[in-house]
Amino acid sequence: MKKVYLDNASTTAIRPEVIQEMTKVMTEDFGNPSSTHSFGRNGKTILELSRKSIAKHLNCAAQEIIFTSGGTEADNWILRSAVEDLKIERIITTKIEHHAVLHTVMVLEAEYNVQVDYVKINPDGSIDLTHLSNLLAEEKKTIVSLMHVNNETGTILDLDRVGVICKQYNVLFHSDTVQSVGKTEIDLQKIPVDFIVASAHKFHGPKGVGFAFIRKNSGLQPLIFGGEQEKGLRAGTEAVHQIAGMAKALSISYENLELERTQITDIKMYLIDQLEIHFPGFRINGKKDDFYNIINIILPFSEDKTAMLLFSLDMKGIAVSRGSACQSGSVKPSHVLKEMLSETDLKLPNLRISFSHFNTKDDTDYLIQCLKTV
Repeated sequence: MKKVYLDNASTTAIRPEVIQEMTKVMTEDFGNPSSTHSFGRNGKTILELSRKSIAKHLNCAAQEIIFTSGGTEADNWILRSAVEDLKIERIITTKIEHHAVLHTVMVLEAEYNVQVDYVKINPDGSIDLTHLSNLLAEEKKTIVSLMHVNNETGTILDLDRVGVICKQYNVLFHSDTVQSVGKTEIDLQKIPVDFIVASAHKFHGPKGVGFAFIRKNSGLQPLIFGGEQEKGLRAGTEAVHQIAGMAKALSISYENLELERTQITDIKMYLIDQLEIHFPGFRINGKKDDFYNIINIILPFSEDKTAMLLFSLDMKGIAVSRGSACQSGSVKPSHVLKEMLSETDLKLPNLRISFSHFNTKDDTDYLIQCLKTV
């Protein structure tokens, strides 16, 4: 049976070069990077070279990169420390954020009675920036938390514009950039953002490792206590092989960015053309020109096809999703689409299709063929 993986927004296949790099480090450089002997020093060297490499691609200082277990930990840390240590009184976010942000905000609201305001969402899934400015007109010690690329629809936030608005009102700006790091240029010298986060497995690196960008002199305090690793901000022995793999994956992703972005965009546009031919009643949740590797669609099928659609495609070897992988097994509709669609549309079959450079137009043809049998 043919196997077609079209769920790259949930995770990506590790590049062969990354596996080679990690295998080399696990085999030859297994020393604890906090140890003072030569084995430890070798591990420390790999750790710091990886940090410098990541910082170079994002145009920031190496000391502003702190390694974590992934985006979820980084989001939790930044928001919790902002409230606990920076004495933030209000969080401004949206109801279409990843649950790593949404659930953290809800807990902080309950624990600390912090004020939470939600920015309005336009019908295409974009943020109402006029409403954001209106909310910021109320003077309070605030952090704004808005994701760069929505993981379900691919809707893109203008980081520069939001950063400028936040600076205008003298508030902190945190962005979950898990879907965009490694897939688009991010210049942290130019973008006025205080905190961003990333997960290696979204850009063809290993799972279980990521990083936070914490702008200098932020005042954040640790979430995890123990040793003095990561400049005292994140205790625990660093997973050197994971970090080396992440740095390698990010380097390759940025070296090949133009070529792979063009290839993936071409496949996405081809899919849209084929959908228009074979399923003329289909609709895109969001905009056609949202982030280049994600498309979220409503299919012109009857409501009774909704429950079995993913199962039917899976039986034919196709991996797609109805939304975030973090909600897999849930029978509830997507919290993102719930903010964008009517109750009627929410019941119709929808798919999130997300590509990588490993995909081809043949994969798209097979998907169309299988959808026709549904």
